Amino acid sequence: MKTEWLNRGVFVAFFVVAAAHMPAPVAAQESPVDYCSSCHSALDERLSAPVTAFATDIHSERGLTCVSCHGGDATAAGLAGMDPAKGFVGKPGAEGTPEFCGRCHSDAQFMRQYNPSIRVDQVAEYVTSVHGRRLAELGDTAVATCTSCHPAHSIRPPTDPLSSVNPLNVAETCGACHANTEYMAEYPIPTDQLERYRRSIHWEMMSVERDLSAPTCNDCHGNHGAAPPGISWVGNVCGQCHSVMTDNFSQSRHAQTFAMLGMPGCATCHQNHDIVRASDEMLGLGEGAVCARCHAAGDTGGEAATAMRSLIDSLGSSFEAADSILGLAEQAGMEVSEAQFELGRANNAAVQARASMHAFSVEAVREDVEEGLGITLEAHQRGQDALAELQFRRAGLAISVTIIVVLIVGLVLRIRQLEHKRRTT
Repeated sequence: MKTEWLNRGVFVAFFVVAAAHMPAPVAAQESPVDYCSSCHSALDERLSAPVTAFATDIHSERGLTCVSCHGGDATAAGLAGMDPAKGFVGKPGAEGTPEFCGRCHSDAQFMRQYNPSIRVDQVAEYVTSVHGRRLAELGDTAVATCTSCHPAHSIRPPTDPLSSVNPLNVAETCGACHANTEYMAEYPIPTDQLERYRRSIHWEMMSVERDLSAPTCNDCHGNHGAAPPGISWVGNVCGQCHSVMTDNFSQSRHAQTFAMLGMPGCATCHQNHDIVRASDEMLGLGEGAVCARCHAAGDTGGEAATAMRSLIDSLGSSFEAADSILGLAEQAGMEVSEAQFELGRANNAAVQARASMHAFSVEAVREDVEEGLGITLEAHQRGQDALAELQFRRAGLAISVTIIVVLIVGLVLRIRQLEHKRRTT
């Protein structure tokens, strides 16, 4: 523990010393001459690329220049502009990048001039991350630093679809390292996370349904303070969105058993990166049911899983029957909109039953299902009543039409009789 804190102290001390030799944050200002851009634009592609990229960088848009980060003198031509005596610091190495960026991004007063909403604790968070700790404690310069995720000269705000940290692009940004088997060869972690994530319901929601609130890498792992969710608290990560399921699961026997066996909570049944759309087929002991991985028909858990599945299926069947009969009544022209609206409450009961299932309590599921069944049975009865009323109306209409036809025929016959009598007199 002392060694760990000593290493962190050395890490922070290094940044403090490095910061002391770096130029202070430079506010945006107009410069009559910019030899940085004009000189680099005339050089080879490697040295001219930053000038081209910087044209659309958020820093450029806010009025910052090369000197703002690299120091030096943009009004001096040639190498004179890169004189260390004029504050030129050039390109920082990986070990100095966090504090290099933090000169501005950790300064609340300075950042308030440009965007008061941006957090100023990124460096402090980075020091606690897996990336930051490996950089400080092991000198591992292959880990991600600021510029690994935010391209140095082409940084765009997260709301920009072209930004490397736009929600639609985060997985690709993380995958640039984590899906590269050669780059990750020295690290004992999988490299198939990106491939698996692209098969998940989370990616489908984001890329197909365009729901940018759907989770991507940093929603679960963090960004500047990136860390793998530990087995003991993976439920808290999932619970950021799935709070009801998490609360139910935390009260179940499985929560304690999974923790005791070192099983990763939610991910035990739902996986982590390749999470599929949840379905009723996952419950029970049938084909594709996750319960069947641990439970069999003869044990208590298997019986409970089968019972919960049967209850949820019964509510589904009852809902379909009620919805069908109300649909027939509606097509026939009967007013059943109120009954259809009320039937929607049965869907809510079904959602609640599926959430209660995470407590692994048959009684909790039965309570929700019975509430839903009461709604579906009432809706079904109202559908039957509507169809019965329709039949009554049709029968009444048929009788009325028959009477009218008889009256018309009688009237016609009487008219003919009178006409015949008149002609014969």
